[in-house]
Amino acid sequence: MNDILRLAKSTQEQAVAAWVNYLNQARLDGLLNALHRQDLNLKDAIASVDEAIRKIDLEVIATNRGGVKGMHGFIAEVAEVGVGNARSQIIGEGAVYQWVNDNGPVDLIRGGVDIQQKFVQAGGRLGLGAIAEHLTKYPDFVKNGGKYQLPSDHFETIQRLHALPRAEASKLLTRSGDGPSFNDWERVQAFFEEGSVGIESLEPSNLDYHAVQKGVYGSTLEAEKESLRFSDQSRRDAAYVRSRPGLAEGAKATFAAAAVEGGTTLVLAIVEKRRQGTRLRDFTSSDWTDIVDATGFGVAKGAIRGLSVYTLTNFTATSAAVASAIVTAAFGIAEQANKLRRGEIDELEFIENAELVSLEAAVSALSSFIGQALIPVPVLGAVIGNSVGMVMYRAAAASLSQREAELIARYVEEQRVLDERLAAEYQELIDRLDESLADYFEILERAFSPDVEAALVGSAELARAVGVPAGEVLDSEQKVRSYFLD
Repeated sequence: MNDILRLAKSTQEQAVAAWVNYLNQARLDGLLNALHRQDLNLKDAIASVDEAIRKIDLEVIATNRGGVKGMHGFIAEVAEVGVGNARSQIIGEGAVYQWVNDNGPVDLIRGGVDIQQKFVQAGGRLGLGAIAEHLTKYPDFVKNGGKYQLPSDHFETIQRLHALPRAEASKLLTRSGDGPSFNDWERVQAFFEEGSVGIESLEPSNLDYHAVQKGVYGSTLEAEKESLRFSDQSRRDAAYVRSRPGLAEGAKATFAAAAVEGGTTLVLAIVEKRRQGTRLRDFTSSDWTDIVDATGFGVAKGAIRGLSVYTLTNFTATSAAVASAIVTAAFGIAEQANKLRRGEIDELEFIENAELVSLEAAVSALSSFIGQALIPVPVLGAVIGNSVGMVMYRAAAASLSQREAELIARYVEEQRVLDERLAAEYQELIDRLDESLADYFEILERAFSPDVEAALVGSAELARAVGVPAGEVLDSEQKVRSYFLD
């Protein structure tokens, strides 16, 4: 039963880790998908601008379409399609413009809306005169939802003059000179007072008037490609920022892990009480207090686990399974340390238990990792892998435990006998060494005696004791005289 409870706990722990890993992977997959889509967006956007350049070169410039005065109008139409589509494509919304190219009432179509472009500088009316002429030929164009598109700079001027009251216009604008004049203001006011076209039927082009002239359009469109690349990089940077781990997701992982581990601890605590023979209806307040305390501790552990796994997997090169195993081992070793402090186990037992805790955590991590690799279903693979791995580990441990116990017991007995024998031999050697040293010190004391005769006898004894040959020992006056004088 204990093995089943431990397996349930281990499975729950690795399930939490697998779920956190799923959150991380989903976020990273989102980043990779966003970058891949942006690769396609940039490719399509640049292709739209290049296609516009090609069409202008081959279909407008090469054919001298529109002549000297009208060529820039066709350049503007093609450039608007290329730039408008590119700016839509760079944000992933696809091409929106279509070039009609039939010299009819409609130049462009955007999302089902007919557009007539008026890039006209002549007459000083900012294209409003051309619009009036077009309406004369096609009076239902605006009624049918059509739009008139003007150069961006022209539209901005018209919009400003349209909104400017007469009193302010007379003060701010001159009759002539640089910039819009009072005469321009009067022409704009007169156009809209006529009532055929409202300001809402006008819109700005993506381009200014001067940007689509014959000698300028190339640099305009090349600059647009650089702008597209800048927009592309900005979107990639934004995608990366969105993919980074954040406080909200970390809190989600923490709370979810706390809830799961707390719930698991609650169930296991109730099961443990039932195993002791107490029926659920017979639980006392003390029993419920124990259960609540255990559950609260489980919630705290779960919160720590969720936050730790989320932090380790996102800010260090650690997999979720290993991160959960590290947390599990830390909890287990801390528990053994408390037992050691309380004197419930000794230092050797602490080391052995810590090793077992770490081993089980490692087996759990490896099993979950393999299970997730073999069964690439979020969370499920890790749970199955952990369950199978831990069951195999428990089975192996149980089958080897008796033999290991016998081996350990025999080893301990052999060590005990060897210790006793070595202790006896050691004591014997010490005793002999003590005796030898006592004799040595006694001889040494005589050898250095102040009494010359005693010192002579002692020196001879010391020489014989340290192994000097008998014939070389100076043990007589004659040998001494012969050694020093002969």
